[in-house]
Amino acid sequence: MATRKSTRSPAPHVSDSHDLIRVHGARVNNLKDVSVEIPKRRLTVFTGVSGSGKSSLVFSTIAAESQRMINETYSTFVQGFMPTLARPDVDVLDGLTTAITVDQQRMGADPRSTVGTATDANAMLRILFSRLGEPHIGPPGAYSFNTASVSASGGITVERGAARTKTVKATFNRTGGMCTRCEGRGSVSDIDLTQLYDDSKSLAEGAFTIPGWKSDSQWTVQVYAQSGFVDPHKPIRRYTKKELQAFLYGEPVKVKVNGVNLTYEGLIPKIQKSFLSKDKEAMQPHIRAFVERAVTFTTCPECDGTRLSEGARSSKVGGISIADACAMEIRNLAEWVRGLDEPSVAPLLAALQRTLDSFEEIGLGYLSLDRPAGTLSGGEAQRVKMIRHLGSSLTDVTYVFDEPTIGLHPHDIQRMNSLLLRLRDKGNTVLVVEHKPETIVIADHIVDLGPGAGSAGGTVCFEGSVEGLRAGDTVTGRHFDDRASVKESVREPTGALKIRGASAHNLRDVDVDIPLGVLTVVTGVAGSGKSSLVHGSLARRPGAAGEDVVSVDQSPIKGSRRSNPATYTGLLDPVRKAFAKANGVKPALFSANSEGACPTCNGAGVIYTDLGMMAGVATTCEDCEGKRFDSSVLEYHLGGLDISEVLAMSVAEAAEFFGAGEAHTPAAHRVLGRLADVGLGYLSLGQPLTTLSGGERQRLKLATHMAEKGGIYVLDEPTAGLHLADVQQLLGLLDRLVDSGKTVIVVEHHQAVMAHADWIIDLGPGAGQDGGRIVFEGTPADLVAGRSTLTGEHLAAYVGD
Repeated sequence: MATRKSTRSPAPHVSDSHDLIRVHGARVNNLKDVSVEIPKRRLTVFTGVSGSGKSSLVFSTIAAESQRMINETYSTFVQGFMPTLARPDVDVLDGLTTAITVDQQRMGADPRSTVGTATDANAMLRILFSRLGEPHIGPPGAYSFNTASVSASGGITVERGAARTKTVKATFNRTGGMCTRCEGRGSVSDIDLTQLYDDSKSLAEGAFTIPGWKSDSQWTVQVYAQSGFVDPHKPIRRYTKKELQAFLYGEPVKVKVNGVNLTYEGLIPKIQKSFLSKDKEAMQPHIRAFVERAVTFTTCPECDGTRLSEGARSSKVGGISIADACAMEIRNLAEWVRGLDEPSVAPLLAALQRTLDSFEEIGLGYLSLDRPAGTLSGGEAQRVKMIRHLGSSLTDVTYVFDEPTIGLHPHDIQRMNSLLLRLRDKGNTVLVVEHKPETIVIADHIVDLGPGAGSAGGTVCFEGSVEGLRAGDTVTGRHFDDRASVKESVREPTGALKIRGASAHNLRDVDVDIPLGVLTVVTGVAGSGKSSLVHGSLARRPGAAGEDVVSVDQSPIKGSRRSNPATYTGLLDPVRKAFAKANGVKPALFSANSEGACPTCNGAGVIYTDLGMMAGVATTCEDCEGKRFDSSVLEYHLGGLDISEVLAMSVAEAAEFFGAGEAHTPAAHRVLGRLADVGLGYLSLGQPLTTLSGGERQRLKLATHMAEKGGIYVLDEPTAGLHLADVQQLLGLLDRLVDSGKTVIVVEHHQAVMAHADWIIDLGPGAGQDGGRIVFEGTPADLVAGRSTLTGEHLAAYVGD
C-alpha cells in the first residue's frame, strides 16, 4: 500500500529562531547603550564618521566576546597559555558564532619574515623540494633560510631503570638552509666607525656619537669606561692594537660597574644586536636616521640575496631551485606548480596550488614569496591574511573585516566585493567596517553609527538597506552620492624634483619630474610601484631639492594605555611647564607617569587585579577616582582648572582654554590647532591611544608631522579610515599646506583626491612585472579627457564625465 505524502509545510524548527546576532546595551569606549540586531548569513556593513564607534561595536564587542567565549571552552591549563580577555561592557550578546577577524594591522616587520613564511606556501615548497629536489640534501629544514646547520659531538649518559650505563659518544647533525654569511637575512652590513664615535676624544670626554649614548651616566657608556680593557681618559685614536681589538670586537664578559655586575661586549657586535637585528622601518625616526648614516646594507655576495645556503640553491626540481621559485611572481609560480606531475606528492601539489591560486584570486599574484612581510602595505597585509580563509570549508562562521578596500585601486574593489559575497554565499556572516560607497552598496544590511565622533557619536543613527540609507537624513546618507569635480584651474609649479633611473622592486628605470609647490597625486593599481617610487626614491632622501622631506607613512602608532594624544603630540610638555610656572613647583608633578602619579594606582587611574587564567579585573582607583594624579597635585590650578580637568577636555575646548586669558600658552595652542586642522577636535586630551580608531591614529600622526620643518610632505593614503564627510576637510588641509609654500605628494586611490590634484602621475599599466612604468603624467582634466588608463576610466566615471 502506497504511503500518502503530506502536503503540510513542516513547523518552524526551534533552531531557526537563532538567525540574529543580538547586541543590547553595549557601552564599550564611546558606545551609548547601543542595541542592534544583525542578520546571520548576510553581509552587514557598518558605516559612520571616523571615531563614531564602528570598531568599538564590531571588534571590541562582538568579535572580542566571541573570542573570549571560545577561549573559555578550553581547559584551565590551556587557558593559562592564552591571552586573557575581559568581557566587553554589554548587557546582552546573543546568537554569536565563531568570529574570524581580518584586521588592517601591517604584518610583523621581522627581517626574517616574508610573504612565504607568513603563509603556508614556503612550508609546502620546502616539503616539495625535500621530496623531489635533485640532488637530495636533506629534510625540509635544509631548504629553510631560518634554520642554521648545526653539528655537535660529545659524551652523553643514558639511564635505564636502576642501571646506569657508561658515558657513550654521540654525534648530532642538522642540515639547515641558512646562508652562513648573512645568517638568512639576504644582506650584509658594513659599519662606518666615524659615525659611532669621535676618535679625537676619550670616552670620558663623550666620544660616542650614537643616539642615547652621549650621557656619562648612561649605563652602556659606563660599561666601556669602567671595563678595564681601555683607558677611559685616552683619545680613541691613540689606542693600542690590543685596546682597539677589545674595544671594537671584544667577546662578552662580565664586568663590575659601580658595584653592579654587567656584560661587556665589543662595540661592533653591540651595535649589530642593538640596531641591525631590528627592522629599520620600525625604528624611531632619529634612530633610523642614525642607522642609515652609520650602516651600509649590501646584497649578500655569497647567496646573492636569496638568504639560502649553496646546498639549498643547488637542489632543483625541473631546473628550478627553491630560491628561483620564491623569487617568481606568484602567478608564474602557480603555473610552474601546475605543470608538475608527480603522483607521490599529489596531495601536497594540490594544496600548494590552491594557496597560490588564492593569491591570484585576491589580486596579489604580482607578489613573490621572498618579499619581506614588513614591506607590504596595510591593504596587502590584510589580503594576505585572507588567503587561509578563502578555501576554508567552514560555514556559519562570522568573518569580521576592517576596511578591506584600504590600499585598493577602484579597479580592484570589485574583486574584493566578489570575495566578500562569496564568503557570505557559503553560509557565513560577514561584518565589514567600511567607508567606500562601492562596497557599502553591496550590503544586505547597513548599520550607521554617529551622528558625530567621540563623545558626539556612539549611537545607531540608521539600520536597514542601501536605499533606506540614501533616503535617510544621516551624515553617511547625505554624503553617499557625493562626487568631486575636476579642478578647473591648477597651480603652476615652482620647479621640479627630478627622479632618474628608479629601479626599486618592480620599477623599470623610471624617469619622472615631480613638480614643486603643487599638490601631486601618485596613483595606479595595487602593486604598480607607487610606494616604491615615492618612498624608495624620495622619502628617504633628506634635503632632496634643497628641502627637507617629511614622510607620513602607514606604519602603526606605538603606545600603551598610558599614552594619549597629549603625550604623543608633545602637548603635555608646555602644559606642564605652564602649570609649574603658575604655581611655582616642578613640572614633573604634573605627569601621571612621574612624581605627580597617584601612589595607589601608580598613575594608571585603575587597579588591575590578575586572576590567573581568567580575565583580569580593572577597578577605578578609589584614592584618585580615576584622575591618575596625587590629591596634592590637584590642588594646583591654571585658569581655574587642575591638570586632570585639562586632560578631560576635548581638543576644541582646550584650544579655546589655552588661546587666551590666564591660561594663554602659545606652544600648547599651536599643537591643538594642528589637531583641529586634521579633524580631531572632538578627541579628549587624556584618551588612551589604545582606544583610538585606525583613521584617528593616522590623522594624529599627520598632525604631529605637520610640526616638522619640511618643504616636501609625502603622505601615504591619508584617506585611510576617513568617512566621506571627512575627505573634504582633508582636501582643505592639503590646500593650506600647498598655499603656505609646501610641496605635497600624495600616494592615493581616492577619486576625490585625484580630482583635486594639480598634477597626477599614474603608474601601471598593471601590477608586479606588468607595472613599474609611468603611463600618464598631467592634470586631472587631461587624464579624464584621455581615458587612456584604468585610473582615467574610473576617474571619468566618478566625476560623471
